[in-house]
Amino acid sequence: MNHQEMTDRIANGQGFIAALDQSGGSTPKALRGYGIADESWNGDDEMFAAIHEMRSRIIESPCFGNGKVIGAILFEKTMDGVSGGKPVPTRLAERGVVPFIKVDKGLEDEANGVQLMKPNPGLEDLCNRARALGVFGTKMRSVIKTANPVGIRQIVDQQFAEGARILSTGLVPMLEPEYDITAKDRAEGEAILRDEILSHLDDLPDGQKVMLKLSIPVEANLYAPLIAHPKVLRVVALSGGYSTNEACEKLAQNTGMIASFSRGLLQDLRHGQSDVEFDGTLGSAIDQIHAASVA
Repeated sequence: MNHQEMTDRIANGQGFIAALDQSGGSTPKALRGYGIADESWNGDDEMFAAIHEMRSRIIESPCFGNGKVIGAILFEKTMDGVSGGKPVPTRLAERGVVPFIKVDKGLEDEANGVQLMKPNPGLEDLCNRARALGVFGTKMRSVIKTANPVGIRQIVDQQFAEGARILSTGLVPMLEPEYDITAKDRAEGEAILRDEILSHLDDLPDGQKVMLKLSIPVEANLYAPLIAHPKVLRVVALSGGYSTNEACEKLAQNTGMIASFSRGLLQDLRHGQSDVEFDGTLGSAIDQIHAASVA
């Protein structure tokens, strides 16, 4: 796929985006969920080798290339790795899956009810290297904890400022101001978030588009104006700690919003499963998430 074909696949594809981007801090938890105990690996190299084996097994599974997965978000080390004897971005594109890369460097401490992203001085260099490898876009996460208008404005300002840096390299940014699903004031805060994003979208230069990755809103179809905005390529949903069943049930109520799940996709996969068991479990999750994404 060339860049235009990838753009069309993301904008119009009837499917969802897989999140395979657990980084250093979240990798041990992901491996434990997969059935690999902490004592099974020693040091970062072995840990990342174990998670790469899991991701490669997913990528090479027959069901992963059946057309229902239209994109995949990668961790940097996964982008630099090999699957099926080829660089991971190349292999994904062969399977009809558009590659993205996680580019943020983690979160600052909470202030004004939000956690902003840490400074990222090497962002352009990473984006240029990713583009050379065939990556289409990026993803970067910050977190909203409460309906503080000042904090929400700060988080949206930062997401769009970093998005402008990414756009300058030719990649498409996926902005992820996640709203903590346990927050008691989430309905109020999500309305503030929507309006802040709309204001920033209106200020984007002509010809530029971004993607949005958002928590599934309390109020169904709250984000319809974002989905319809001409400067938004696609709006995707994170599972945010919901189980697969919960996340799919809630997502199906939001027309035009597709999934970008991690836990919701991977929660029942285990290292000890046979290939038949693994492929069957992954295929069932893909079918369920796809159905919710196209509902």
